[in-house]
Amino acid sequence: MKGFAVQQFALHSLIILTIAGGLASASLAADQPWVVYEGSEGPGKGKHIVLVSGDEEYRSEEALPQLGKILAVRHGFTCTVLFAVDPESGEIDPNRNDNIPGLEALKTADLMIIATRFRNLPPEQMRHLVEYFESGRPIIGMRTATHAFNIPAGEEYSKYSWQSKEWDGGFGRQVLGETWISHHGRHGQQSTRGLIAEGMEDHPILRGIDDGDIWGPTDVYGVRLPLPGDSQPLVMGQVLDGMTPDSEPVEGKQNDPMMPVAWTKTYKSESGQTARVFTTTMGSSTDLESEGVRRLLVNAAYWALGLEEKIPKKTSVEIVGEYDPSPFKFNGFKTGVKPQDHAL
Repeated sequence: MKGFAVQQFALHSLIILTIAGGLASASLAADQPWVVYEGSEGPGKGKHIVLVSGDEEYRSEEALPQLGKILAVRHGFTCTVLFAVDPESGEIDPNRNDNIPGLEALKTADLMIIATRFRNLPPEQMRHLVEYFESGRPIIGMRTATHAFNIPAGEEYSKYSWQSKEWDGGFGRQVLGETWISHHGRHGQQSTRGLIAEGMEDHPILRGIDDGDIWGPTDVYGVRLPLPGDSQPLVMGQVLDGMTPDSEPVEGKQNDPMMPVAWTKTYKSESGQTARVFTTTMGSSTDLESEGVRRLLVNAAYWALGLEEKIPKKTSVEIVGEYDPSPFKFNGFKTGVKPQDHAL
């Protein structure tokens, strides 16, 4: 009986330690200023995607967690989502342009998806991004990533700024294919319908997507034509005279020629590494209510990772959990939200 009692004590102790360890891990996760969605079974199993949010207007702090959930739950990718965070409160604050904790996750990333705007990050954070840019690994840029950074002249990483003269157009122009130019459609009044670019109907990123499937309330951005280097437009943005998918196209020069709203290109780093790049000037949180926009982004992730042969005829892009995105506007973010509030 004495031996049995010792065994029971040992078992109870192990259970208590296991529970305590689990609680400690849960507490640690709750304090992390980022969120991780572990990949399930699927073509993306074993691949790590890091999604970097941080813009004041288009609610990337809502869009990227939903995109990360879809990529993890529907396709098996492990996704780490990073946010602009107030270091004192630990809350997501897109107006803080100088703090995105967790960028060291890029060291193990197979793909980066970025949707930041005018960030002025400190060198110790910016260094992780630059190391990734120069590694030859793929990049997807969404909406305001064309003007992702605004670092003052003379600073260590100022050449990545959107108005860089040292590196024409900075990260946006050199890596993604364009920096901020203009609102081509009237902001908040003219929405965007996506039309397949001529000859691109069979591109793997557009698999399962037809004219008009892509729609968003964000307006078309202006770009300089032709786009630089080997940029290949995939989707043209038809400016609509209204804010619904069935709005009529605007007549006249706004749609002649149309601006590309999604394209591919390559980026060759200073070390000679070549990365696949996909850029879309769509991508607000409300744009992701469009099944076509979600499919475009998920297909692009497959393509960027060299998995285009695994893109199905109709990629699964059903919303995961609840998704009630905030309309785009400055100071329109939900207050009091911490990164772990986005956990599954």
